[in-house]
Amino acid sequence: MKNNINNIRQQTILEELNYNHYISVSDLCKKLNVSAVTIRKDLTHLEKIGKLYRTHGGATRESFIIEERHVNKKETIQVEEKTKIAKAALNFIEDNDFIIISSGTTTQMIAQIIGNNYEKLTILTSSLKASMLLYGNPNFDVIQLGGDVRTKSGSVMGPYAELMINNYSCNKLFLGGDGIDFEFGLSTSSTMEAKLNQLMINNSEKVIVLADSTKIGKRGFGKIIDLDRIHVLITDEGIKSKDVKKFEDLGIEVIIAQ
Repeated sequence: MKNNINNIRQQTILEELNYNHYISVSDLCKKLNVSAVTIRKDLTHLEKIGKLYRTHGGATRESFIIEERHVNKKETIQVEEKTKIAKAALNFIEDNDFIIISSGTTTQMIAQIIGNNYEKLTILTSSLKASMLLYGNPNFDVIQLGGDVRTKSGSVMGPYAELMINNYSCNKLFLGGDGIDFEFGLSTSSTMEAKLNQLMINNSEKVIVLADSTKIGKRGFGKIIDLDRIHVLITDEGIKSKDVKKFEDLGIEVIIAQ
């Protein structure tokens, strides 16, 4: 009988995690009317059998730490969502803009689909692939940041890139990232890229983050910024309505790409 009660309670915990990125011990205590000690035992058991990940004060269905992947692999993931997000980002670009395109497969998609819709743009980028896609357009002045080439991301970083970015001021930054967490902020898997991204933010009037919904609730190794530094988030239809409200409460405009 006791085992059946435990199984029912643990199944309820897993069902809760199907609807939430994270659930706290205190919320589970209230919902299931049991002690924190009982909930912690349940979470420990469920983690041992690979059903969830324990965190400080609660649990997540999946690990919130992003595993670093090569850019060639990332280009094959969430392609439809990334394309829609990039198309939505084009609505923020106007003739004669000075823009920054950071590294990342979603931001890189802007360079892939931008076409000949603008008479004059100045584009600064750390992405080698973005530069290769953009440089042939006679209407674009493309500035490639110099520095150390990071093979996994197909981008440049380091002190020379940081020195160079500080010599420019742009009105719009299109920024990628590996994770968006309401406590940790926007993050990426490389601390050096995070530092360069911070300088891009400091030298831009408007910060527009492009991220598919699978990155919400995730964390990369290197923090870029707190979320209240973001002006616009462009994501896909997979975002939960409760997360939209959280972003909007922080003053962030949320665009759901169709």
